[in-house]
Amino acid sequence: MEHLKAFDDEVNAFLDNMFGPRDARVRGWFMLDSYLPTLSLTVLYLLLIRLGNRCMRSRPALSLRGVLTLYNLGITLLSAYMLAELILSSWEGGYNLQCQDLTSAGEADIRVARVLWWYYFSKLIEFLDTIFFVLRKKTSQITFLHVYHHASMFNIWWCVLNWIPCGQSFFGPTLNSFIHILMYSYYGLSVFPSMHKYLWWKKYLTQAQLVQFLLTISHTMSAVVRPCGFPLGCLLFQSSYMMTLVILFLNFYIQTYRKKPMKKAVEEAGKEVKNGFSKAYFSAANGVISKKAQ
Repeated sequence: MEHLKAFDDEVNAFLDNMFGPRDARVRGWFMLDSYLPTLSLTVLYLLLIRLGNRCMRSRPALSLRGVLTLYNLGITLLSAYMLAELILSSWEGGYNLQCQDLTSAGEADIRVARVLWWYYFSKLIEFLDTIFFVLRKKTSQITFLHVYHHASMFNIWWCVLNWIPCGQSFFGPTLNSFIHILMYSYYGLSVFPSMHKYLWWKKYLTQAQLVQFLLTISHTMSAVVRPCGFPLGCLLFQSSYMMTLVILFLNFYIQTYRKKPMKKAVEEAGKEVKNGFSKAYFSAANGVISKKAQ
């Protein structure tokens, strides 16, 4: 235990030296004072993916229909709560949409920070997205994009809550909470085979996510152009991170909704040509046989 505590102290001291003093308003909040719980849970998440896939190879996929229904409903309701609370608290604080500092809104800043803590914690809950994929043997959906997005968001938001828990940080989660209402509603409905014919709008979710990232980048850069005291380094990091998501999600969109339909069309055209050639060949062969019979 002493070695673990020493390691924990060293990690937190390193982060404090790198980023400076933490925001005193969130000291003592659950899971925030030490980085070790967040780091440990992320490592456990990655191990569960690796070991879970290996364990499920020789086992049948689980249905989990009831669990998934409750899970998706729960995330949808949590996202709705965060969306409503972020809108109300930022409105109460008179937040400036172009650029908002960390201290001028008083109690409204604390209210925003409380919602953003739930946003951080929701990233831990969403690790279950991947665990359910493992248990259902949906390995094709456990992509680099999926794992990178889930693991990085949980860790990034630990840092956000410790150093920039309000102000300009409110905008991205507000958009993301709205997107998650749509997304987890879709996932919840997709559990039921009878609903699949109504779920034609999946690709529009990816489009909405891309728009979300671009809007967040624009909002972040607006505070760079006309600063209000929000840390510049945090703004630049957020813009850079969002650009990685734009690139990865755009690649996913092209691979899923552009290249696959084209590939399928080419394959179908090839089958038609092959069938046509076969029919012509057999027709010709039958003609030759008929002539010989005469």
